[in-house]
Amino acid sequence: MKLSSQTISVLKNFSTINQNLIIKEGNTLTTMSAMKNIVAKAEVDQSFPQEVAIYDLNEFLAALSLFTTPVLDFQEQFVMMAEESNPKKSLKYFYSDPSVVTSPTKMITMPSSDVTFSLQEDTINQLKRAAGVISSPDMALKNNSLTVKDKKNDTANNYSMDVDCTAPEGADYNFYFKVENMKLLSGNYDVTVSSQNISHFQNVTNKVEYWIALEPESSYKV
Repeated sequence: MKLSSQTISVLKNFSTINQNLIIKEGNTLTTMSAMKNIVAKAEVDQSFPQEVAIYDLNEFLAALSLFTTPVLDFQEQFVMMAEESNPKKSLKYFYSDPSVVTSPTKMITMPSSDVTFSLQEDTINQLKRAAGVISSPDMALKNNSLTVKDKKNDTANNYSMDVDCTAPEGADYNFYFKVENMKLLSGNYDVTVSSQNISHFQNVTNKVEYWIALEPESSYKV
């Protein structure tokens, strides 16, 4: 088996959410942050033949990078990585014990949708860049605007960008996210936010989606 660039991109993205990963049989990958406030799911190009537990996903990806065109042969206890043009160049990578690997046991079912909007790649990149420049840990969605700020400091610098939200008439909402939780694969997203403090980000072009918890200070009134 050879992993496509799309699959590698998903694995790299998932490694920013959790270094652990259990690959289930099939073509669906899921992961969950250690704090259980981010869950992600992706359909990839390859179908894996069996369950594989990886304790350190960054190490696994680094092992793959030793080869120009790696070919993977999944065995019962390990995966054999070899160079396509030179099979004698190989690496035996052993699986972890699944009991020490964090993995979601079931996927999240979104509750009622209260606010929806489209999030462009340029918008989230600019917001994250601004948050780094002005040291803002929080991102707030309020009245068709996304703002990076420090919600605990009213006099702290903040940076805003407009987004076109759809919400019930008269709705007054102020949803807070942690900037550090915006670990999204590159691309544009359709976003759904629920007043029950959960959000859903669906990639427009790739079959990748995220469920990200909102901060407890979030509010919603109609």
